[in-house]
Amino acid sequence: MAHETPNPAGGPRRVSGSIGAVFLGLVVIFILSLGIDQLMHNLEIYPPWGESMVDPEDGLLALGYRIPIAILGCYLTARFAPYAPMAHALVLGGIGVVLSTLGAIAMWEMGMHWYPISLILISLPCAWIGGRLHLAAASNLR
Repeated sequence: MAHETPNPAGGPRRVSGSIGAVFLGLVVIFILSLGIDQLMHNLEIYPPWGESMVDPEDGLLALGYRIPIAILGCYLTARFAPYAPMAHALVLGGIGVVLSTLGAIAMWEMGMHWYPISLILISLPCAWIGGRLHLAAASNLR
């Protein structure tokens, strides 16, 4: 296991690097998820914004692209983390749990209850997979 050498300039660079890595993953997840959502609405695969999604196939389709997007975002977070890549990916997964829980509470009356619960449940496993993918790729480069 490699040891991190102290930052001679102090801790702020490491903290800002950590925040930046997590923020990058969050932004990637947010932009790609909402972008594909918008495409699905424009193509009339999903009902118009504001209407409840009641078709389970719509929820499964959304999960089908949200899972790899979440993994990608967590992979990028791990890739750009200044240290402890898995921990950074899992922090993003924890943020995903919190945001998905808040979304489930806010949108509970909008449709299928299993879908927002699924988003909560996939957050940490996707974070772990993203972190592991980065670690595997990094070990192959050595």
